[in-house]
Amino acid sequence: MVRIGVAEKPQRSCLACKVSKNKDQLMRFVLTPQFEVLPDLDFKLPGRGAYTCISRECLAKTVITKQFKRSFKQEVSVMQPDQMVEYVSHLLFDRIISLIGLANKAGNVVGGGSMVSDALRGKAKPGLVLVASDVSGAIGEKIVNIADFNKVTCRVIATKDEFGAILGKAPRSAIAIKSGGFVASLLKAVDKYRNFLGEV
Repeated sequence: MVRIGVAEKPQRSCLACKVSKNKDQLMRFVLTPQFEVLPDLDFKLPGRGAYTCISRECLAKTVITKQFKRSFKQEVSVMQPDQMVEYVSHLLFDRIISLIGLANKAGNVVGGGSMVSDALRGKAKPGLVLVASDVSGAIGEKIVNIADFNKVTCRVIATKDEFGAILGKAPRSAIAIKSGGFVASLLKAVDKYRNFLGEV
């Protein structure tokens, strides 16, 4: 009897720390026709890819030690380390904001501390709760504790003003995402951003 093995995921090495990981656990960079190093967060752009950990430290080290030039085997145009880190950070954060906006348009977002708390206590539990980073300690801790008690995943991200702007309302201390398709992609985007910043 022939045993059919499980196909292994493609792996690549980080240009900075040299650790090998699955491609989806790394960040991909490609060259534009003008030989500029460009992040390819969706792994969709054509051409040879170069990889780093989802880490600002590894990305900065890659730029400082000119590893992109070595990987692409030619002269390249690349931002300064701090500029590249800031640029990628903005891209990762914008992805979160975009996903929340899409979930909101689909009617899958509940906003506001009291409404989120009520949703957590209700029968139809949300799939994900996001708490603003600048919420008061008492309110934030209360929401996190209720989420933990009800076994709902909770993350701290963005600000009250940013939540409010996404929803087109006044500042919101927290938002809840209804269970469904947006939860997995949003949680992945949030964790990738926090991992890049070194928060996890």
